[in-house]
Amino acid sequence: MPRDKSSWQPLQKRQRATKQNKGPIPLPTEKAYQQDNAIPSSVQQSLLNVFRDACNKGSPAEIEDILQEVKGHLFNRDFATAFGKDEYLQAYAARWSPSRALGYAQIFSDFKLNLDSTSDSSKPLNILCLGGGAGAEVVGLAGWYKHLRDDKSSSEDKPQPNISKLDIFGVDVANWDTVMQDLHQGVITPPFLSKYASAAAKAANNAVLPSEVFNVRFKQQDLLDTDAAGVKDLLANSDIVTIMFTLNELYSTSVAKTQRLLYALTASMRPGSLLLVVDSPGSYSTVTLNGASQKYPMQWLLDHTLISPKKDAAKGTPAQWNKLLSDESRWFRLPDEDLRYPIDLENMRYQIHLYQRHDGKQEPLQEQQK
Repeated sequence: MPRDKSSWQPLQKRQRATKQNKGPIPLPTEKAYQQDNAIPSSVQQSLLNVFRDACNKGSPAEIEDILQEVKGHLFNRDFATAFGKDEYLQAYAARWSPSRALGYAQIFSDFKLNLDSTSDSSKPLNILCLGGGAGAEVVGLAGWYKHLRDDKSSSEDKPQPNISKLDIFGVDVANWDTVMQDLHQGVITPPFLSKYASAAAKAANNAVLPSEVFNVRFKQQDLLDTDAAGVKDLLANSDIVTIMFTLNELYSTSVAKTQRLLYALTASMRPGSLLLVVDSPGSYSTVTLNGASQKYPMQWLLDHTLISPKKDAAKGTPAQWNKLLSDESRWFRLPDEDLRYPIDLENMRYQIHLYQRHDGKQEPLQEQQK
């Protein structure tokens, strides 16, 4: 669908944010946490501008019609159709990825991904995003990296990770290549301005990041049908692997294949690398043992695969992961400042778990509960 800038209506101010991803069961009491390094609203707006220019193609009415079709297919769990056309993928990314991208940027900023200020700046930071085709991870990481660069330049006294470049590799079962390319270009290209914009506005109109520090690749691949050798090829030299709002869908498709994927990640991720899992709170999956079905929390299944082997340490199979952080339910809330985007934005409720791979010889670190 050709982009028709003349059909754009003035950007709407966001309405009062609504709840997202309400869990199907009562959840534990949420822990309040302090955002350690809040992403400025100016950076958040620049991320929304990326989605505005890259994904909102056509008039608002046309986009809404496409979204209704996508919602219908998702409701029927017809994912092959919902993610089978470029216009569906563009509409999906325009509707659901912006809010998540803002949330992801804050998550990355809060924990700085446990990156040391003495890290090797001569090498890019390699991040593998499993199920990251819709672009929220790409744009969220761009926002975090922009904030990191801005913060480092404004405060010489504050130690910051030394990162010369981000290299992001997205893998997804649907063909998100066009969306990923458009969002990548949106990050490294100044946003669209009216020809009537003032000289001052034009002078201040900069890209989120320069092209030489931000690289994005994408591969269409079904993770559940990827063997151990294929997982190793995907990982290459990854420093961080993210599984954002994807793991529970994988479990829902096949617990056995998802466990196999996690075992393959364990076998191939290098010591020191990080695994970040973010998903809907209250996510459960059904496991059948000896003919009896039982529902287990996603977090339990994840820990059972990555952490529980420590009980067999006496047999020579100690755990190969440290669990650095775990929180069953928390919120990312949009700022009080008005953010401009053609589609209403939402707060994001999520669970988060951060693991670090080690060589299996050291004692597991104490888990943080934030």
